[in-house]
Formats: sequence, structure tokens, C-alpha cells
Amino acid sequence: MTQHYDLISIGGGSGGLAVARRAARYGARCAVVEYGRLGGTCVNRGCVPKKIMWNAAAIGHALHDAADYGFAGDGRIPGLDWSHLKNARDRYLQRLNGIYQTNLENAGIELLPGYGRLSDRHTVCVDGVDYSADHIVLATGGRPVWPDIPGAELGITSDGFFELQQQPRNVVIVGAGYIAVELAGLLNALGSEVTLLLRRQHFLARFDTMLRDTLMETMQDDGINIIAGIHMQRVERDGNRLLTLYAWGGQRVEGVDTLIWAIGRENCIDDLGLETASVQHDGRVIAVDAWQNTSVEGIYAIGDITGQAALTPVAIAAGRRLADRLFGKQPDSHLDYDNIPSVVFSHPPLATVGLTEDEARELYGDDVTVYQSRFTPLFHALTKRRVPSAMKLVTTGPQQKIVGCHVIGAGADEMLQGFAVAIRMGATKADFDNTVAIHPTSAEELVTLR
Repeated sequence: MTQHYDLISIGGGSGGLAVARRAARYGARCAVVEYGRLGGTCVNRGCVPKKIMWNAAAIGHALHDAADYGFAGDGRIPGLDWSHLKNARDRYLQRLNGIYQTNLENAGIELLPGYGRLSDRHTVCVDGVDYSADHIVLATGGRPVWPDIPGAELGITSDGFFELQQQPRNVVIVGAGYIAVELAGLLNALGSEVTLLLRRQHFLARFDTMLRDTLMETMQDDGINIIAGIHMQRVERDGNRLLTLYAWGGQRVEGVDTLIWAIGRENCIDDLGLETASVQHDGRVIAVDAWQNTSVEGIYAIGDITGQAALTPVAIAAGRRLADRLFGKQPDSHLDYDNIPSVVFSHPPLATVGLTEDEARELYGDDVTVYQSRFTPLFHALTKRRVPSAMKLVTTGPQQKIVGCHVIGAGADEMLQGFAVAIRMGATKADFDNTVAIHPTSAEELVTLR
């Protein structure tokens, strides 16, 4: 007899765990299918280990700047014990895996280890065993993309980065998204020689131009070699077990000990049984409406596989609201995907919410007023490194409603959360102007822009 549940989540990442735990709180009998470690990409190969490495890199920068504040030393960073850092990081992640397991047990949610795929609209097959449910949530997330060129296997992706047993000394990163710039920044801060290869002239194409231009300038000042207009042709290993990268047009990069592909991510939907259950998709994303419904009643999708904002808090919020709707007697509960804040943990970090200046002008034309500032934060008043901060508010209409806020510089990752709340509530430039500044901080610039 097939075991039956009220809800089955295929995927034990942030979204899948969130929807199951919220549903269980309402008394639903739930199960989570997962073939890997609980927590998904964010906990195991993404946000959490990345932020730990970012923290280490921030300490590296602080050690470099310490001499300018009078601390003993010549500004050189002491040697990093990479294995110590990796082992400590991995132990923390294992602890998180255990916490997720305990949370499932405490909530009465059954973990079904293995690979799950749809057999029909109400059945999930997990390694040959069928389980049925009234509601099935697809939350399988994404994975890194590999290039289709000879020698690609000589490199690694972001997944492989977290498996490195020793620090790369001469590393090339290929890519122009947030993962590429984050890895480039942290490795450079930890003492690696870093080259970043871009297909086009800029990275972070979807971000406001102020953010990407300021970041590119700062990364180059920090010694990162950024080469634009590169189209990779092949990768070869030389006699010294180093890599040579060849690009179309005769360009090449030699003496590379580590090559990291950060050229994008693809969604894990290729072996979910979507055709068997008649779930509509375009080969890349699963089609959903505003309530996370797929084309098949009783089957839902959340997170990266829907093609919406690929952020961990988004998947969590969508999953919780879906459970509220299905089991919490909240029929209108769904996630509003407008004004979602996000952060890139580059060096320095950047944070953004709402429309870029270009997007706003395309929508509102001449009805857009922009306020911006660029300055050297007080921390760098005494340091040889002069890392800039920059901020921009994008407003529309006679009331100058704020439709975009963009910040780069130390503390940007922490300061934006509160401003994002204000912007979601419809704050205007006058509201910001009427807020008393906290001095001396970088954040006060956002309420004193003229």
C-alpha cells in the first residue's frame, strides 16, 4: 500500500524545508525528499560557506589596514591556514545539517532519502518506492553550468571551490555574475593572484551602472586583473601541471593552478518526471502563477526553478506563504515579488532594492529624479587603501516616491534591510530627508542626499 501524505516536498533546500515545516505547524502530514545534504545549495555550497569565506577575506583586509591605525606590522597579511579555515567551516555546515534534521524530526516531518520524481499528479517515486500526496511541491533548486569546450573538466565550479584542500595561488575565474565577483574578491583579499575573465565589457549586467562601475574600479585597484571581451576556446594542462587557457582571437592565459567556471546556473528540472505529470515548462523553468501553482492542480513549484528571483529568502517566503494558503486558511496568501532586496558579497559589498536608474527611466521617462553620492568612508580616512562608497536613490513623480535604492561600500549589506522596509511602505525622498541622520556613519548619506 502506498504511503500517503498531505504534502510532499521534492527538495530539502531552503524552500522545500520552509514549506514543509510551515505546513506541519498547521497539522499537515508532510515528507521531504532529498538525495543530498539537508539545506540545499545555500547551506552546503552557497550563501553560508560563501559568507564565512567573505568574513575571512574581510579580516584579511582589516589586517592589511591595521598598520595605518598604528598597530605593529608592515601591512602584510599573515599567512592563512586554509585547511584550518576549511575544516572549521565544514564542521559548522555539518552542525547545520544536523539542526535541519532535528527540526524535521521535531516537526514530525518524514525525510525520504533519495532522488524523487513525479509518477503522476499525486505520486512521487523515490528510488523505486511510490509515495502519494494531496499536494506536491517542487523545490529542487539549481546547479552550476559547465562550458562546452575542450578541457572544461580541468576547471571547477563554485561547488568545487568549497572542496579545495589548499588555497589557489594563481586563479582564473570565468564569469560576470555575482558568484564570479564574490569569489574573485575574497580570493584576492586572502592573498591569491586573481584574474577575472569577462565575455562582455562589464560584469553584473542587471545591476545599476553606478554599482558595477564602482566595484570594477575598486577590484582593479585591489590588484584583480580583469580582462574583458574574452571568448574561451579550450583549456590545456602543461608539463608543470599548470593550466593554459586559450581564447578565440589568439589570447591566452598561462601558469594557472586553479580555474573556476562561474558562467551561470541551470535549474534542476531535467529528471523530475514533468512530462509524465503534464507539468508545463520550457526546458529551463517551470511555469507558475502568482500563487506558485503549476499547470497541474495539486503540484506547485517554488524557488530557482520558477525563474523568479533566485534568492534563498525568496524561496523560503514563497514556501511559507504557499503553506499558509494550503493549510492555514489564508486563501490570498502569496509572495509579492516586487522590491526584493539583494546583496552581492563582493569587496566592498553592494546592496540593491527596486529599479535601477535605467529601468526607471524606461518606465517613467523624464518623471525620474536621481540623487547620488560618492565618498570615502571614515574608516579609510587613515588607510592607504581608499575604498569608496557610493549611494543612489531613484525617485519618480512629484512626490518623489523612491523606487530604487543602490549602495556599495562597507556596511552596505547590513544597512539596506531597514531602507528596504521603508521603500516597500512607499517612502518618498521627503520621508528620508525628514529622518534624523545617525552620525558618523555611511548610512546617514541616504537621508542627507541633495
